[in-house]
Amino acid sequence: MLGHGTRQDGRVLPFTRVRVIGPSMEPAVRNGEWWLVRRTRDIAAGQVALLVHPKRPDALVVKRVDHRGTEGWWVLGDNSEASEDSRQFGEVSDEGIVGRLVWRYHPLRRQG
Repeated sequence: MLGHGTRQDGRVLPFTRVRVIGPSMEPAVRNGEWWLVRRTRDIAAGQVALLVHPKRPDALVVKRVDHRGTEGWWVLGDNSEASEDSRQFGEVSDEGIVGRLVWRYHPLRRQG
């Protein structure tokens, strides 16, 4: 899949970036923030991960890893009242893990 840190020549870059849309991870990760994501499937409980939505493969979601289940990872939003997470879509497979959020940043704005 092109995107998520993959170059046109097929090489996978070790990092990608994501802009968070929605309040499901507030207050730790806020709506509109940009994050650098380390592409890895080596994740642990408590980390915040970028995932492919199990029911909508064209959508990415940001959730906190809760625990390893029988068929994948159980993930939850920090703001449970505003989150669609494993309680609705079940476990996320290892293949559905894009990486973990490692650094919040502010993109440079171009001077006009």
